[in-house]
Amino acid sequence: MAGFNKVILIGNLTRSPELRYTPNGTPVASLGLAVSRRYKQGEELKEEVCFVDIVVFGKQAEHCGQYLSKGSGVIVDGRLQQRRWETEDGQKRSKHEVVAQTVTFMPKRQDGSGGAEAPAHDDVGYEPEEHV
Repeated sequence: MAGFNKVILIGNLTRSPELRYTPNGTPVASLGLAVSRRYKQGEELKEEVCFVDIVVFGKQAEHCGQYLSKGSGVIVDGRLQQRRWETEDGQKRSKHEVVAQTVTFMPKRQDGSGGAEAPAHDDVGYEPEEHV
């Protein structure tokens, strides 16, 4: 049976993007995203926040590094990926993250806490090299 792996998230950055480059020069940005959900439990209104790591490649990664900052609102469209590695002392580790296909910048908030002035839409898709 074929699988389907699609993630769409809307939230705010928990930190400014970290932009770096692979040895062959491909830009890679790491983002932290907070996605909240409000719900009612009895008469009480509650909020649950989910923190998600996002990875962005290519020109889009550079745009994220240039225009986004902590608190910026974004829509991320991508796929879920699990990374596995082994620490120096031999412990196995893994984590889930979203590899963004597109990142759409949300309009800046009126209170001034939405980050730098940015294009309203940045959806230059990029597939990492292993999938090209």
